[in-house]
Amino acid sequence: MANANVTLNTIYKDIELIKNKVIKIEEHMVDVDTILTPEENKELDASIKRYKEGKTKDFNTIKGELGL
Repeated sequence: MANANVTLNTIYKDIELIKNKVIKIEEHMVDVDTILTPEENKELDASIKRYKEGKTKDFNTIKGELGL
């Protein structure tokens, strides 16, 4: 059974402990939007390869070709 002698001070200490734990969890969380699937990773690797081979065009060049 819970302790019947709950005071504002004990509640405050518990809240601070929980807050600090949440901060530590947040510091170590991974942003799921930054994780690539295997297929996305293959596409990224292929894109980087095309870029290094000079097979890509910058945005302004494409805009000019499209007359935009």
